[in-house]
Amino acid sequence: MMIRVRDLVFDYPGHRALDGLSFDIDAGSVVALVGPNGAGKTTLLRCIAALESPVAGDIRVDGIDAQEAPRDLHRRIGFLQDFFGLYDDLSVRQCLTYQAMARGVAPSDRDARVATTARLLGLEPWLDKGAGTLSRGWRQRLGIAQALVHKPAVVLLDEPAAGLDPAARRELSQLLVQIGREGTTLIVSSHILTELADYSTHVLIMSGGRLVSNEKLSRVVGNAKRAMRLRLARPAANVASLLDGLAVREASPLLYEFDFEGDDEAASVLLARLISAGLPVAEFASIEPDLERLYLERVRGTA
Repeated sequence: MMIRVRDLVFDYPGHRALDGLSFDIDAGSVVALVGPNGAGKTTLLRCIAALESPVAGDIRVDGIDAQEAPRDLHRRIGFLQDFFGLYDDLSVRQCLTYQAMARGVAPSDRDARVATTARLLGLEPWLDKGAGTLSRGWRQRLGIAQALVHKPAVVLLDEPAAGLDPAARRELSQLLVQIGREGTTLIVSSHILTELADYSTHVLIMSGGRLVSNEKLSRVVGNAKRAMRLRLARPAANVASLLDGLAVREASPLLYEFDFEGDDEAASVLLARLISAGLPVAEFASIEPDLERLYLERVRGTA
């Protein structure tokens, strides 16, 4: 178990931001942390990073108690906050070297770590440029590089795609996939759910300071009823009777969406029955479940 949180409570004056959170995160997981504004996501990340002290509860990361040994924890964690600062008077190389030093990277390894991290983030052409001269997007890349330069076991990213153009966001998604494959545990908070779904293995949904869901994404998808789409070339009168017994969620003269609990073999039998009954089937396919739909269903369920 890489991250273990038990009964976590955090209060701001007059407001409870975290209300009894408990969950586990396995090593190597890439967790999408999602929830409405004010759900407590940033506060949770700051507590895991040992930058805030909760009112109650216990946090352990890679066996390290966040309250008892925060300095040790900082060497094992990389954290990019939503709003972060850079040393504008330093070069990109100096910023990364400083972060490597602060996180305990051995002197003999620092130059290699800086070079490797700069290559990952595409910062090599900017290594000797001042951090204060970078555009917003490149500043964001440097912030991510600072969180990765000491090769932490756990990386926490709060809105890492902020300020990045679409191409850079795609590159970031590919980078996070690569980092996850190397065994690093990631928690990524973002409102861009479609991109989170590209690389996340788990989803952790929060609302009102409480935990709504913490599940393996493939397990959530696998246990959900299979959503199917039937599109007709022209209206047909006997559709309702042929779909009788299925939970039809949406219907129009040409398009029907319904829940289906069978496997691929059962779906092929249903398709054959529809065609043999004379339906002019133009499309019959599974609707791929997405993180946005899951999120909306779970959050609405707690409203």
